[in-house]
Amino acid sequence: MREQYFDKMLYGGDYNPEQWPKDIWEEDMRMFNEAHINSATINVFSWARLQPSENEYDFSELDAVIERLAKEDMEIVLGTSTAAIPAWMCRKFPDVTRVDFEGRKHKFGHRHNHCPNSPSFKRFASELVHRLAQRYSGHPNLKIWHISNEYSGECYCEQCEKAFRVWVKDKYETIEVVNEAWNMSFWGHTLYEFDDIVVPNYLGDGIHDTAAAFAGLSIDYRRFNSDSLLNNFKMERDIIRLYDKETPTTTNLMGTYKGLDYFKWAKEMDIVSWDNYPSYNTPLSHTAMNHDLMRGLKGGESFMLMEQTPSQQNWQPYNALKRPGKMRVQSYQSIAHGADSIQFFQLRRSKGAVEKFHGAVIEHAGHSNTRVYREVMELGRELKRLGDDLIGAETKARVGILFDWDNYWALEYTSGPSVALRYVDQIQRYYDACYSRHVDIDMLHMDSKFSKYDIVLAPVLYMVKEGVSEKIDAFVSQGGTFLTTYMSGIVDQSDNVHLGGYPGPLRETLGIWVEEIDALAPGTTNILATEAALFSQGRYKCEMLCDLVHLESAEMVVAYNSDFYKGMPAVTKNRFGSGEAWYVGTVPEQTMLNELIAHILTEKEIETFDDVPEGVEIASRVKGEKTFYFIMNHRNDVQQFHSSFKGCTDVLTNQKVSDKIQLEPFDVKLLVKK
Repeated sequence: MREQYFDKMLYGGDYNPEQWPKDIWEEDMRMFNEAHINSATINVFSWARLQPSENEYDFSELDAVIERLAKEDMEIVLGTSTAAIPAWMCRKFPDVTRVDFEGRKHKFGHRHNHCPNSPSFKRFASELVHRLAQRYSGHPNLKIWHISNEYSGECYCEQCEKAFRVWVKDKYETIEVVNEAWNMSFWGHTLYEFDDIVVPNYLGDGIHDTAAAFAGLSIDYRRFNSDSLLNNFKMERDIIRLYDKETPTTTNLMGTYKGLDYFKWAKEMDIVSWDNYPSYNTPLSHTAMNHDLMRGLKGGESFMLMEQTPSQQNWQPYNALKRPGKMRVQSYQSIAHGADSIQFFQLRRSKGAVEKFHGAVIEHAGHSNTRVYREVMELGRELKRLGDDLIGAETKARVGILFDWDNYWALEYTSGPSVALRYVDQIQRYYDACYSRHVDIDMLHMDSKFSKYDIVLAPVLYMVKEGVSEKIDAFVSQGGTFLTTYMSGIVDQSDNVHLGGYPGPLRETLGIWVEEIDALAPGTTNILATEAALFSQGRYKCEMLCDLVHLESAEMVVAYNSDFYKGMPAVTKNRFGSGEAWYVGTVPEQTMLNELIAHILTEKEIETFDDVPEGVEIASRVKGEKTFYFIMNHRNDVQQFHSSFKGCTDVLTNQKVSDKIQLEPFDVKLLVKK
């Protein structure tokens, strides 16, 4: 595990004192102390203040902010301010702004607005970070370097096109290999030299975000864009390291955000942080999966919750208030899945512009007599009392789910078989089947050690890159249980089909081959039939996709019961070495999927919690000899259920619990077993 960066739970959030006169700073400090807030994230969007012109810098205000926070002994998360470029830079150096997918050159405005391959951006960002790092490295209150903010977006300008050609040449070496990889003989698109490569936007071979004329080209541009922004991050990090060898660096990620390969990014970050903004109707399991994904980026290490709102967002279509208690239970859900900090956006609500209605610890009323402030204060008191009890605690998962950005991009660029097929949605279905049994889950990447797990689930493993099938074979042959689905084993890393029949290199492991894929129209279903004892019913519905499967060494568990492929296998199981490989060839109703996963969990003797009311979540973390169980009621009503926790102590109340757990609305119990 990583070095332990924290000795207590960081509790605070984004603070923008530059938006307020200094007399308000004093009231802020008083209220922060009263609410047990111990950290502040500053200087995230201050480039325009720090550098008002090309050759002028002014750090006096930032000096004053840091001095005032240090006086209160606040931990400082220090931004580098490079997330939004100043107006003078756009005016004098137009290469810094982006060209979008439609080919339009952007002007000054918004944020995340720089071209990652702009020489001017790199020059000015480097100089700013040099000055920041030289000035503030070694400050006793500096806890984390926060590089830029929520990296996102794409650029398709001429300088990106030139840089992409270099990236492609470095990867493939010759234009002949590029033509083969992207299958450019199709439509007579043969490239004669690297200068023939055009960025795949709307003016070239791009169609839109979920379709491409040449998927291999578009996937590589996704990889290139992710690498380009990552190079911006690494540039700033490396400059910081010239002056500060120890203070950890991070940048705030955004869950399953499609644009960046976060597994690759995490290798360059000391600690992962992310921003959690569920909507009023976001499933609890999706938030949980996002947390687990963030924890999985660095192989199970704790992460920082860098942003959440204490009350409501402003940018979603419907920005409901968090009901009393909901902020607390959502915060504990973050901790239950691996967070070592609880941070808010924002500490004081802005008076103008787009985020003026975004929630904050200190509302527009400007005083502490608000519901939100009182809830923040109560949670702060609780976290202070917990101290370092949970810092660095681990999740001991025996189930892993593969998540891969290359597959994410490739699956959604493919033209056919169904426009309804979305990568995250399919991963979520299998996560939900585990979540419904309150099973701890690790989100894995292709380089993860599968041998650590009893079960590896790999829904829609569409792209099987070199070496992956061999890892899966070894895992199963040594006793592991592997499950994959429809649209798996189809293509290689360049989106060219593995010839010889689906599922390509997974065929022997799974003991099947797939002849055709039927796409069902919206509202259309097939019927699944089974006599297997693991299912509670004999008939279930399925939708979207139906693989026409032929058995080789596998056995049929579930069959289709209608259409011309009635009687053909829909779910199969294959013995391979000492383990099992399952294949689900369709999109079954969730009840059936839950029962299938429950059976596999039982076969592997993995602890589950059944008969828990809907809306109640159980998760665990382990530290030393102690296992902490988080029992969380996400509902706005009282919930009761019988459990195996009799005699455990609730560390939040110091009371022992009986075999019957009662949870008040949005209640949390933190039980410890030794």
